[in-house]
Amino acid sequence: MQTTEITLEQIRDFKGKYPRQLWYLFGSEMWERFCFYGMRGMLTVFMVNQVAGLGLDDKTANLQYGAIQAFVYAFTFIGGVFADKILGFQKSLFWGALLMITGGLVIAFSPAEMFYVGTCFFIIGTGFFKPNISTMVGQLYHEGDSRRDAGFSLFYSGINLGALFGGILMVWVGKHYSWALAFALVSVVMTISLINFFIRRRSLGPIGLSPLHPDMPRNKRRSYEIATYIGSLLVIPFILKLVTNTHYTDLFMYIIGPATLVYLGWEMRRFNSKENKRLLAALVFIIFSILFWAFFEQAGGSLSLFALNNLHHTLLGFIPMDPNVVNNSANSLFVIVFAPLVGLLWIWLSKRKLEPNSVVKFGIGFLLVAVAFFAFYATIFFADADGMTSLDIFTLGYFVITFGELSLSPIGLSLMTKLSPQSIQGLMMGMWFLASAYGQYVAGLLGAGMSTADPNASNMAKLVNYTQGYHQLAVYALVAGVVLIAISPGVRRLMKGIH
Repeated sequence: MQTTEITLEQIRDFKGKYPRQLWYLFGSEMWERFCFYGMRGMLTVFMVNQVAGLGLDDKTANLQYGAIQAFVYAFTFIGGVFADKILGFQKSLFWGALLMITGGLVIAFSPAEMFYVGTCFFIIGTGFFKPNISTMVGQLYHEGDSRRDAGFSLFYSGINLGALFGGILMVWVGKHYSWALAFALVSVVMTISLINFFIRRRSLGPIGLSPLHPDMPRNKRRSYEIATYIGSLLVIPFILKLVTNTHYTDLFMYIIGPATLVYLGWEMRRFNSKENKRLLAALVFIIFSILFWAFFEQAGGSLSLFALNNLHHTLLGFIPMDPNVVNNSANSLFVIVFAPLVGLLWIWLSKRKLEPNSVVKFGIGFLLVAVAFFAFYATIFFADADGMTSLDIFTLGYFVITFGELSLSPIGLSLMTKLSPQSIQGLMMGMWFLASAYGQYVAGLLGAGMSTADPNASNMAKLVNYTQGYHQLAVYALVAGVVLIAISPGVRRLMKGIH
């Protein structure tokens, strides 16, 4: 894996809009996101299934969903640190893929009994995989290359292409055919992702190779790597305890965030004033992203159960459609269609010196999320006496939220690589995803607060609870967007020239 037939300068001096290596990383990430978003779309539906699932009530399912998703993203921080310090991005990606393949097979063997054990493998595997492939995308570009945001937008299309297929296929197979087969698809598809990366890795040259000093003895280098692999397996019982008991999840989340900030502070002592101010700007984006994901990730929790219980099964009045398929795939479909166009729009505006800065883009993202949740709230005005409401208005909400996501998430990935010194880019990408962990955690709490623990609650009661909750989230998103736009001049000064 230590081949460098192509130099970093050759990679970065590409012609056109996108480097060819971006397409290779696009392919591996696409299949991994098939698994991730397919799993996300299945979680709460599987948990509340009284026959072949876990048989949980809606409130408990929201909390469990939030806990699992929080740990998935929390371990991206840990995976980023080990990639920075020991494995390098390429070996981290390989190890993460192998763990995810194992997790899918474990759950497929016995979904109800082995669900949490397999999920632990999936949590650790995603932690090693996800932040490191995103960091490699950032390293394809020279500092200051205006094409970077467009590259991340295209990469984001790959994420959502996988999410579209996974969101449609896995929940459909689980609901209508076999949960075991649905979880087995994780292993099949992650194997495709791993093979794709293995074949294409030579084109990455030095990107993602081991960060250990080249003069370090081979045996010592190997021992560090093996210790990392063994250690990640030994923590599985610990993670299992945390995931199955949401009280422990609370304790973990109270500790990991402050500990991460302390660790970052320790690392910052090595950098100059300009670099540290940029890191402070990165923290502003990270903190606001927690709020964004707390809103957005209702998709896998409350919105998934809302789709299961409260939406008509027809789109545009005549197209038969499973609402959970819409919930899991509409956003991804819209991203695939519009992400490249939005990326090209940023380039067009940049050439004319009209492109809004990243802080304003974040603010616009929140304002669009607010509009989307007002749309979700508005479904109550189209409900019948049985608490069933319009799938069309629900889909419209996802159309709007897509543009909010495109104003924030791919830009955030790009910013972590722009604002971070190269020696801690894995750490900062991990912190970006750790913020997602807190967002997922808060999303579970918010979803649980909207839902009812009464298994006999009527659809109308559920409709009222959820739509009132969505109205509150719309107001919170509106306030966050206004605040971000107001503080944008101060944050831009911290960014020291990074747009």
